[in-house]
Amino acid sequence: MTPLCLTPRHHLNHRSGRGPADSEPGKGAWPDDREASVDPLAGAALQASPVRFSLIALFLFAGKLAGKRVQFSTVGVTLQTDVIRPLNKGDEARLGDAGFRWGRKGTHTSRTIMLDELRAVLGNCRPDAKRDDYLSAIHDDNCLGKRTAATRKLSSQRLSELYALDPDVPLFRVMRRCWYADRDGQAILALLLALARDPLLRASAPPVLRMRSGEELARQLMTDALTRAVGSRLSESTLDKVVRNAASSWTQSGHLRGRGRKVRQIVTPTAATTAYALLLGYLAGACGAALFESLWAQVLDDSTGQLMRLALDARRLGFLDMRQSGGVIDVAFSWLLAPGERR
Repeated sequence: MTPLCLTPRHHLNHRSGRGPADSEPGKGAWPDDREASVDPLAGAALQASPVRFSLIALFLFAGKLAGKRVQFSTVGVTLQTDVIRPLNKGDEARLGDAGFRWGRKGTHTSRTIMLDELRAVLGNCRPDAKRDDYLSAIHDDNCLGKRTAATRKLSSQRLSELYALDPDVPLFRVMRRCWYADRDGQAILALLLALARDPLLRASAPPVLRMRSGEELARQLMTDALTRAVGSRLSESTLDKVVRNAASSWTQSGHLRGRGRKVRQIVTPTAATTAYALLLGYLAGACGAALFESLWAQVLDDSTGQLMRLALDARRLGFLDMRQSGGVIDVAFSWLLAPGERR
């Protein structure tokens, strides 16, 4: 299997095509995105520079940090933004089946991560609900309090784009399990899944994650990042709307605070959010210690040592398996993924 490229945002060049996303909101590329230019050297990026850590050293570091809140800043660090860029049909099938979406379109042209709506839907359905149950809660029970059938339908479409709302999609099913197990981590869980499924939100991540605590968001940096991702496809007014929606989404997740003036703040990860972030990196193609450097791990605003400690907690809670051999970290998800969903 060709490894998925984990490249900085300035190397963004999606390959996507018409596929399951045309008929199923849960999977695949965004409709009508046919960009097919791929850097042939990018596929070897992950293999060419593998990241390996000594598990013992990390344990010692985590032990020193135990009980202390340490601010972790990515300022000055080249962010690996885990651009979802399948290199062949096999990658497209694997990533689409997992629930990732790629391309140059996204829900943030019109909506945010809709955290309150997601909470309402999941709160009105059983933990083992099927997709039809979620749609019925929105359309028939009107759990979102919409005035018309048309607005209910539109809301269900946007929520499906962001989250799938389908337990047959692994990314949603695992997020749902973490969601009910960890109320405090729900906002971060929602953001993590939305990042996996909305390319526009994903493009907005580096400017936010590079900010220091207390620093004000420079909207032009986010605009520039989005422009690099989508080129001239979006009009100036639409691009401005995406920036506003993305800033609101990062506020809902807790990474920003304020209304007109957005200021960076540090979020607090949990065992469940750490497990889910590692799983997203795993399904995107990373492995071992590289899982702790993926885009989703960076969203957690913590050091590798602290995330390792939380991963150990997640192992004790039954979210993941973690082993060490010869100084190499092995993280697996046999408790969360069916055999056919594992790499």
